[in-house]
Amino acid sequence: MDIANLERYLDSFGKYVVKQARTKLTKSKKNVSKALYNSIKFKVFSSSDRISVKFYMADYGAFIDKGVSGNKKKQKYKNWEGKNVSSPFKYGSKQPPSSILEKWISKRGIKGRDKKGRFITHKSLAFLIGRSIKLKGIKSTSFFQRPLQLGLENLGQDFLKALREDIIGGLTQVNKK
Repeated sequence: MDIANLERYLDSFGKYVVKQARTKLTKSKKNVSKALYNSIKFKVFSSSDRISVKFYMADYGAFIDKGVSGNKKKQKYKNWEGKNVSSPFKYGSKQPPSSILEKWISKRGIKGRDKKGRFITHKSLAFLIGRSIKLKGIKSTSFFQRPLQLGLENLGQDFLKALREDIIGGLTQVNKK
């Protein structure tokens, strides 16, 4: 059976989810280096008995999407079903590396100050931010979960229409033989 309509429909579904995820990532101001933004992709796979869509992104995208619980505060995110769920990620005894936070501080142009109003070094600020992240965690953005939910909500009717067209197309091909 020819499944061209299904593949086209799932391709447009994948494009929609990727576009919306990238937009939500930018709007939530989590797109400083554009590395995560550029890594969000999808691919439609089809075989004789199955058709599927797989989404890909940089590994750390899951942490930004679902958040990370801290030692003192649990983080939650809205999954693709629209339910509030506890983040599967949690900080243990270590905090984020200061070197990575220093680069992040520099890219954002953040200047830290002490209690007297004097500027502090990026290294000191990175340590303080890292400690805060370890305790409070990283808040979820659901930048991927929400577009996936919206895409799946719209999937039903159009998907069935594409399937119907493929079945009818397959029947007419059989009759011509």
